[in-house]
Amino acid sequence: MELEDWRPWYNRIASTLKFDKHEDQRATDILSDLIQNNCIEPYDIEVIVQNKPVLIFGAGPSLEDDINRIEKAGLFDKFITIAANGATSALLEVMNRAPNIVVTDLDGRFEDLLSANKRNSLMVVHAHGDNIPQLLDYVPKLTKILGTTQVEPRPRVYNFGGFTDGDRAVFLAVAMGAKMISLAGMDLGKIIGKYSKQYIKSQKKKLLKLKFCKELLEWLALRTKIDLYNLTNHGERIRGFIDVTPEYIAQIS
Repeated sequence: MELEDWRPWYNRIASTLKFDKHEDQRATDILSDLIQNNCIEPYDIEVIVQNKPVLIFGAGPSLEDDINRIEKAGLFDKFITIAANGATSALLEVMNRAPNIVVTDLDGRFEDLLSANKRNSLMVVHAHGDNIPQLLDYVPKLTKILGTTQVEPRPRVYNFGGFTDGDRAVFLAVAMGAKMISLAGMDLGKIIGKYSKQYIKSQKKKLLKLKFCKELLEWLALRTKIDLYNLTNHGERIRGFIDVTPEYIAQIS
């Protein structure tokens, strides 16, 4: 995705949610400096994802049920797994399994993010104006980090598009050339899952973010030829993603 395609989305989101663009850029610069000695390159993600089937886990209320259904269908051994932030905790708790890749802005349970990292999960860490304290505190404790931003890229920090951890994970998988992408735990409704961020200051703002997530996924679906599926058991319909069962995915993957 070209940055020119992303900027109108960012401007709309920033205007709606009252983001400070200068703070977003400052956070990006801070992350760029912090990961000088422990960064990875997009290629390190690409070699894992390219031409592979990918499962992306959101932190919606269907997550635990979806994980169990996916395990029963035997998909974990067939798919590259990407966890959006708090979904990492569910994979560790339910399956004792660390995802191949974690996409996070560091507002999930950090002990679980760190545990996954120590178990070889690559960390795609996002910088924005509201998480500068977390960047300064947590990033030095992590390894194998690819930085992302929603504003202008910097050395070691990239903009693949996307806003929430969940849709950024999908934008990343598309950019890295996944063979097919399946979603789980991506309810995108009015109920916030227990594995979502630890402290939610405003439920209204959180639901608005989920609305943007859905809009972005539907927009992206129109712009990629990658096969897109949704395994989420009780989630909202996402246009461009085909609703299927884990058993169906097991047959075609």
